[in-house]
Amino acid sequence: MNVSPKKGPLYIQIKMILKERILHGVYPIGENIPAEPQLELEFDVSKITVRNAVKELVQEGYLEKKSGKGTKVIRNTSLSKLSRGKRFTELLVEEGNRIEKKLLRVELITNEENTELYRLFGKQVYKVERMYYLNDQPYIYYYHFLTPAIQHMQESDIDKQSLYGFLEQKGIYLESFRDEFAVGIPSEGVADALKIESHTALLKRLRYSYNELGQVIEYSEGYYHTEKQRYVVNYDV
Repeated sequence: MNVSPKKGPLYIQIKMILKERILHGVYPIGENIPAEPQLELEFDVSKITVRNAVKELVQEGYLEKKSGKGTKVIRNTSLSKLSRGKRFTELLVEEGNRIEKKLLRVELITNEENTELYRLFGKQVYKVERMYYLNDQPYIYYYHFLTPAIQHMQESDIDKQSLYGFLEQKGIYLESFRDEFAVGIPSEGVADALKIESHTALLKRLRYSYNELGQVIEYSEGYYHTEKQRYVVNYDV
């Protein structure tokens, strides 16, 4: 696993990777994360770098470290400013599922005039394609479109961390979002990736993510294979 000083402090990068693994059930609640020597070898960093990353997660309440017993996961939900409720993936992990994200590609594209992307972002936008796996089975195909104000965005920047975490590292903070739901027919390429027949109707979620000025920073379209798992929303009152 490659981390680079060019992307900021190494311990912060490792912290964010470990946090993503916790949130997505790779490291289940109640179980220990890999020992420090294993993490040092995986990330090719010093012992102090790993210890600082783990220390941050302990302070944030995700991990509990006990002498002679290893470092245990004690919380696997985030404290997101975007919602009082729990994220959909957090609900799945709580039920004992495992979520894995695979980055497919990142590219800077030119938008056609009179399209939604042109209206939101102007002439150019970063396009990110991702697949989410539910217990090793393809489940969600995502298209993310991000503001071109992010310069020189590369696959390595977001390969193992969340897009929102990447934006925060760039000093871009999201204050609100709007979700819209529809029924959509994915392209043949997306249908093949999700291992479904072409022209199959799927749940389609569209998300608009805004900064404090009300500007759209990220727009996404996700196709959900709901025959594998229904989309769930819990509301707090």
